[in-house]
Amino acid sequence: MKDTIQSTVVVGAGAIGASIATRLADAGHRVFVSARGTRALRYQKEGFVVNGKQYFLPVLDGHKAESADLVIVAVKNYSLHEAIIEMRPYVGADTIILSLLNGVDAVPKLRGEFGSDAVPHAMIIGIDAHRRGNEIQYSAKGQIFCGYEKELAQRNAEKLARLDRLFRESDIIFRVPDDIVREIWFKFMINVSINQWSAVLGFPYRVFQSSPHAVALLEKTMQEVIALAPRMDIALSDADIPRAMAVLKTLGPDGKTSMLQDVEAHRRTEVEAFAGAMVRLAQAVGIEVPINAMLYEAILAREDSYQVQ
Repeated sequence: MKDTIQSTVVVGAGAIGASIATRLADAGHRVFVSARGTRALRYQKEGFVVNGKQYFLPVLDGHKAESADLVIVAVKNYSLHEAIIEMRPYVGADTIILSLLNGVDAVPKLRGEFGSDAVPHAMIIGIDAHRRGNEIQYSAKGQIFCGYEKELAQRNAEKLARLDRLFRESDIIFRVPDDIVREIWFKFMINVSINQWSAVLGFPYRVFQSSPHAVALLEKTMQEVIALAPRMDIALSDADIPRAMAVLKTLGPDGKTSMLQDVEAHRRTEVEAFAGAMVRLAQAVGIEVPINAMLYEAILAREDSYQVQ
């Protein structure tokens, strides 16, 4: 096993994927973007413009591919099945698969395909990247949290050390918390609230940072996640709400959540990974999550409106 990560493939070069890929490239690392068909041609022709700087990253289409040391998956949840097929040529015996997908479902699906040791739990939080065409802007860089459950942590410690070295050299904050699953649910709590309410109301971050009424909506929605979490053996509490609001205040006031960006562009949203997951999990353990049930219908209604215009 190599002691450093020498090659990285990014699957899903949207706002998050391109932001991370270009920061790795700026640090001199070998980073490739995976794409096929017209998307590959577009990346090769137009490249990416990140915070005003033009990048042309090498594009791989899976043909005659060699396994990479690291595969970063940054697609939307509804594209994960296709991403798994796309990334298979790059995954070898020692490849680390880092999922930056929202929600709580992606890692179990990836582990089902590639094994638990290959896929640590991970998330990126506090980044406000948004994309328009091939242009990506962000003001808050965010940070990556990553780790394994206790029963997997010791034998995978070197993988986390390799990731730490890579991201530290690339000026990307990388943290290994004591309880990574709890941190994943903490971010899930944030996404379930801010992403969904922003999609319904159409507000940028500044309203949720300043309006007491908007803050109240977020807090009530977070409380549904906190009520569900113990049924999933996750120790969230009301004390996590001020911490979540502090994260939101670090984001650029004029920035917009990924779900609001999707609504404005008339794209499919990740509502199934947020309210949909909340409703399914709550039903399985016999509790109700009425706010998320309403958000689920409201956001799907917005998606329906695209079809009738």
